[in-house]
Amino acid sequence: MPAVTVVALLPAHNEEASLPSALAALRQQTRRPDHVIVIADNCTDGTVEVARAHQVEVYETVGNLHKKAGGLNQVLELLLPGLADDDVVLVQDADSFLDPGFIEAGLKAYAGNVGGVGGVFRGRIDSGTRWGRFVEWLQANEYARYELDIRRQRGKVLVLTGTATLLRVGVLREVVRARADGRLPGEPRVYDTRVLTEDNELSFALMKLGYILRSPSGCTLTTETMQSWRALANQRVRWKRGALENLFDYGWTRVTRPYWGRQALGAIGVLITAAYLFSLVYGALHGMRVHGFWLGVTVLFMAERVVTVRRRGKLAMAVAATLVVEMLYDMFLQGVQATAYLHAATGRERRW
Repeated sequence: MPAVTVVALLPAHNEEASLPSALAALRQQTRRPDHVIVIADNCTDGTVEVARAHQVEVYETVGNLHKKAGGLNQVLELLLPGLADDDVVLVQDADSFLDPGFIEAGLKAYAGNVGGVGGVFRGRIDSGTRWGRFVEWLQANEYARYELDIRRQRGKVLVLTGTATLLRVGVLREVVRARADGRLPGEPRVYDTRVLTEDNELSFALMKLGYILRSPSGCTLTTETMQSWRALANQRVRWKRGALENLFDYGWTRVTRPYWGRQALGAIGVLITAAYLFSLVYGALHGMRVHGFWLGVTVLFMAERVVTVRRRGKLAMAVAATLVVEMLYDMFLQGVQATAYLHAATGRERRW
């Protein structure tokens, strides 16, 4: 059996600060990629020079108006004809740093009808300011709970995240053919450039074609967290709205039912949060009494918050134990979700 070729693609827009660490992490892989290409998309900083200094290939996008998806499509159209169906493409963000065993574990996870292997990511604390570190800590706790959920599901996932994903060339060719003959939405390219969340849409595409998705415990990495509340809100509105619009594109099917269920739960969560806030205001104005049952529920909720981030250490557990802080963060995320619903319903201009 011929050896599998692994090509790493790193889309980068003004990533001169994080790119050296991302490339260093690739060199430290127990199974190194055979080829690394940095896709420099409309960069105005030193991204291109940094990539060349690290002796990797650089592709500078031409006329790309479609951000990450458009840059990847340009390179994949050139790359795929020269690869075999069993070869693998690693697509990773330039601000993601893979742990040493990522590629090796990902290749081992390919079996049967696995269509893509994604990463299990941890939040990285990069900010030098007090408030920046605070909002990053909350995100890191959120990501720790996501990692725990994946471990409990033994690597079964509904979405291949954009942080880092391994994709077989034969599968990518099938995606292009399916878009061309109308089985999948979008133009006959790997990534649908109409959408806000290209990784989520590609996940839907793979599952509609009959593939399953995996994120094995060995495919771990760290990724950038947003360093301000504004940046975090913009990121999550894009994620939530993109996911909702992907669902409308694919409709109600066996594949999308779990996602529709999650959207329904999210909408219910928004309503519950609003009702909870109203009850707090009402109670404050009319006098509140503490009931033993609800006090017990609060203690259990606090314990769950602490236990689920224990992998991050005592400081993370201490942050989680401050129930008010965690609750306010959850309310913030619920507000972001409500904003995403509103933007989708009113047809507000999409922003990446």
